[in-house]
Amino acid sequence: MHLIDTHCHLDVAEFDADRERVLAAARSGGVGDIVVPAIDRAGWPKLLDLCAGDAGLHPALGLHPLYMDRHADPDVAALAEAIARQRPLAVGEIGLDFREAKAPQDRERQLALCAAQLAVAAVAGLPVLLHVRKAHDDMLRLLREAGVQGGIAHAFNGSLEQARQYMDLGFKLGFGGMLTFERSSKLRRLAATLPLDAIVLETDAPDLTVASHRYQRNSPEYLPEVLAALAEVRGADPAALAAATTANACAVLGLPAAATP
Repeated sequence: MHLIDTHCHLDVAEFDADRERVLAAARSGGVGDIVVPAIDRAGWPKLLDLCAGDAGLHPALGLHPLYMDRHADPDVAALAEAIARQRPLAVGEIGLDFREAKAPQDRERQLALCAAQLAVAAVAGLPVLLHVRKAHDDMLRLLREAGVQGGIAHAFNGSLEQARQYMDLGFKLGFGGMLTFERSSKLRRLAATLPLDAIVLETDAPDLTVASHRYQRNSPEYLPEVLAALAEVRGADPAALAAATTANACAVLGLPAAATP
C-alpha cells in the first residue's frame, strides 16, 4: 500500500527536533510521498533544501493568505523567478481566507495576491494547492479567470455543488484529519458522496490532527488513519482506496505513477 500526503508542512519548526523519526514512521505506515507547501518567501530556502535531500518530498512554492503581513509586493515576482529556476511540483499554498479577513480592504489584498499567484501558475503550467475558507465562490471565479492547470482544494469544506465546480475545473479535493472525527458529519457525508476520482488524502501537519491525537501535533505518520476514516464512511476496502487516492494525486500533480511503489 502506497499513500501520498498531498499537504504537509514538514519544513516548519515544529518538526525540527524529530523530522527524521517522523519521516521514518510515516514511511513504515505506507506514506511514500509527501507534498510540502510553502507559507511565505522567507521559508522557501529551507523547504527547497529539505526536499532536495529526499526524493519522496516534493516542494510547492507560494504565499499563504493567512500571513499577509509577511508578504511584500516584490514577492510575486520572486515567486515567478523561483518557479522558473527550481521547478517545484505546484504553486502553493495560496488562496483566500475570508474567515479571518473582516475588512473589505483585507479581502481585496487577498484577492489581488491570489490572482497574481494564479497567473504565475498558469504561465508556468503548474497545478495549485488552494487554502479556501468562507471564500469558495470568489475562488472559483478567480480560477475560471486564470485558466490554471487544475490542482487540489486542500482541506475542502465547501458544499457538494462547490465541489462539483472545482472538479469541473480539474481539481481534486483534499481530505485530512477532520474526517476522523465523528462530529464532522457534513464532511463525512461529502467524502462518502463524491466520486472517488475526486479525492486525495492529506494531513496538513502539524495542524488539523486526527481524532486519536486530538490537541497534539499532527504528523504525516497519521495519514493511514485518514484512509481508515475514508474507508469507514464509504464502506470500501482501504487498499482499493489507497490505490485510487494515490493515482488521483499522481494525476493532478504530475507525479509519475510508475515511480511510486
